[in-house]
Amino acid sequence: MSVELSELVFSLFLIFCRFGSCLLLMPGFSSSRVPMQVRLFLSLAISLALSPALLPTLQPLVAAADDNGKLALMISEILNGLFIGLLGRSFMIALQFAGHVIANSVGMGMQMGVPIDETDPMPAVASLITLTATTLIFVLNLHAEIARALIASYSAMPAAAGFSIRGSLVNITDNLDEAFLLCLRISSPFVLYGIVVNFAIGLANKLTPTIPIYFISLPFVLAGGLVLLGYTISDFLILFMQDFERWVLVG
Repeated sequence: MSVELSELVFSLFLIFCRFGSCLLLMPGFSSSRVPMQVRLFLSLAISLALSPALLPTLQPLVAAADDNGKLALMISEILNGLFIGLLGRSFMIALQFAGHVIANSVGMGMQMGVPIDETDPMPAVASLITLTATTLIFVLNLHAEIARALIASYSAMPAAAGFSIRGSLVNITDNLDEAFLLCLRISSPFVLYGIVVNFAIGLANKLTPTIPIYFISLPFVLAGGLVLLGYTISDFLILFMQDFERWVLVG
């Protein structure tokens, strides 16, 4: 293999390191329901498709690097990709947490359903919310915007600069703060509903101690929570997708 060809192959591999490690954690692409071989070939296909825009930047770095420099480039690109994927994954983790809060507030927290897009069982309400959000990512064409954002990441996080630990920790902290504030906004009506309903049930139980008010009221609490979910699910999914789209487009 000639020197030019080996540099080209290693440059393509560096692109795959960032793209593949990012898709390893990015919502939708990282679902356990997608076979590992499909995710691997999808990462390879995206890396090859977008490589013409990135090779002019990476090939001079590869040509000027020795073996230790190439190893450092490979490790830093993997870490950069994992960092970008973790930023996107934090939104889905926050949404799962909001789903658990909603399920507990409406009385469905103990009823674990069959896992759909995750490996661990979770309440049916949480599965519905996360699966709908994952579907909307592809329906709204945000998966293509993610690929465009990965190309733009070479300007914000150039391969020559390596992996910035301090800056990455600051960005992850800010992103987690934003994601879980979004989670609080989404689940706040259900937290208020749970407080009011449980206070009313507790008060009624004190007034009529001989009647099992809690067990009698459980179907009504569940019905009220599902009605509230039906009225609000479109609004909080819109809030979630707006924040996720803003992160994809702006960073």
